[in-house]
Amino acid sequence: MEDDPLVALDLEAIVTAAADAEVAVAHSVNDARRALGRASFDAAFLDIDVTDGKTFEVASLLAAQGTPFAFVSGAKREEVPPPLRQVPFLPKPYDPEDIERTFLARLATRG
Repeated sequence: MEDDPLVALDLEAIVTAAADAEVAVAHSVNDARRALGRASFDAAFLDIDVTDGKTFEVASLLAAQGTPFAFVSGAKREEVPPPLRQVPFLPKPYDPEDIERTFLARLATRG
């Protein structure tokens, strides 16, 4: 889930180049909740700040479903609630190779 459309497109390109993946983009917590209600995901990247708030609720839902995810955000790592602090955190601006490595590593934890 990513609030910046250009960053979302960049992340989509990195992910699809790294693996044969379908990508869903949600720009808000509400959109993400709806997407999680319709489909299951192999892995996810979350920005912390999106149009209607912070994505910590979505992160908790993903964790409860056993879906590996990582934060990609310009927010401060200290904003992440203690129960979610073990989740990988990639600060913006990010290195595309870090995104690819993190995505493939998160997919590997799914198996």
